[in-house]
Amino acid sequence: MPRYRLTIEYHGGPYVGWQRQDNGPSVQGAVEAAILSLTGETVSIRGAGRTDSGVHAMGQVAHADLSRSWKEHTLRNALNAHLGLAGERIAILAAATVDDAFDARFSALRRHYLYRIVSRPAPLALEAGRAWFVARALDHEAMHAAAQVLVGKHDFTTFRAAQCQANSPVRTIDRLDVTRSGDLIEIRATAQSFLHNQIRSFAGTLKLAGEGKWDVDDVRAALEARDRKACGPVAPPDGLYFMQVDY
Repeated sequence: MPRYRLTIEYHGGPYVGWQRQDNGPSVQGAVEAAILSLTGETVSIRGAGRTDSGVHAMGQVAHADLSRSWKEHTLRNALNAHLGLAGERIAILAAATVDDAFDARFSALRRHYLYRIVSRPAPLALEAGRAWFVARALDHEAMHAAAQVLVGKHDFTTFRAAQCQANSPVRTIDRLDVTRSGDLIEIRATAQSFLHNQIRSFAGTLKLAGEGKWDVDDVRAALEARDRKACGPVAPPDGLYFMQVDY
């Protein structure tokens, strides 16, 4: 039974998240429905990350086991045709044959996320639903300095959702950079894995640093508190993008 690696792009707005759920449409469910329409097979695909409702992806990865072999470009194009007919805001960017040892989730070495903030007085028109609108001016250099406190191996209890199901709050953040181009502020994060709501918690906390309400020591104190109540506000999902997975 051949296994295929699917690289997937999606707008998270219409979905309850990546994972199939009973309370609304999911990205996983939509891709599985496209596979069913194409092949007649009911399959369960595994994704590299379980993005929340409203979170976008430019490089989510999933794997699927199918009963017959497909040319890679044919599988990609056919799945996109079925997704298009269903009105989904999902695209299969690539389909590649992989061996049975490949697992989209457990084979991942690093995951890369982007959080986008548009900092300007005027509300969003083109970027509505695709970035966090902040009307106040933000100091991205202060945000970057504060972000470096969070790089490395730490107990991130402060920065994970109360309902996070991870066995341990300890994670190693390889990169957390904040840059600015015009009105757009980008927060880029890299790690082998992240906790539930970790990046959105980082973004909300770093916004406080950008507003001058917190400084580096405040962020360090929040981290060391190991208490969810010490976290800044959780940023909305609109600005978060699952960018890439390294294998």
